[in-house]
Amino acid sequence: MSYVNEYLAEARTITEQINKDDIERMVGIILDIRRHNGRLFFLGVGGSAGNASHAVNDFRKIAGIESYSPCDNISELTARTNDDGWESVFVGWLKGSHLNNQDGVFVLSVGGGNQEKNVSVNLVRALEYAKKTGAKIVGIVGRDGGYTGRTADACVIIPTINTATVTAHTEAFQAVIWHLIVSDPRMRATEMKWESVK
Repeated sequence: MSYVNEYLAEARTITEQINKDDIERMVGIILDIRRHNGRLFFLGVGGSAGNASHAVNDFRKIAGIESYSPCDNISELTARTNDDGWESVFVGWLKGSHLNNQDGVFVLSVGGGNQEKNVSVNLVRALEYAKKTGAKIVGIVGRDGGYTGRTADACVIIPTINTATVTAHTEAFQAVIWHLIVSDPRMRATEMKWESVK
């Protein structure tokens, strides 16, 4: 089988194996955040940071939820990294945003954060802080879910079909799932452009 066929076959298998109940639970939590005029804070590192920026656009524009990502302000992100360190960069930003129990933290990550392996510890610290404030935590992550998978109120874990393509599939399916959420009729606050063109 060619690599193209193999990759697409893996994507089909992932689609079949994703836990749909976890997605429904996530939709319910986000709808509740919107009902209470809460905000969504998207956290991601690397490719997931790029996805976080895109998701902010969709949740603001389509779902009508006030949403932000610390990675959209590179000046603040690098100042906090320089002054306080990478591990605490998201915590400082969430504190500055006055995260509270009406808000949600939405993690996009391949591994979900892992203190023991010293991977994405900034996500771990941010989620520890979110728990203290009472904010809801949701996530779309890969591998075993990491710290996000263990602490989130709802977390979609992208099944690992091939260990050689964990990152590619996780980051791709982050987009699939958040687009599913914002296009859900319960979530849509405004019509999407191409869907409204006759």
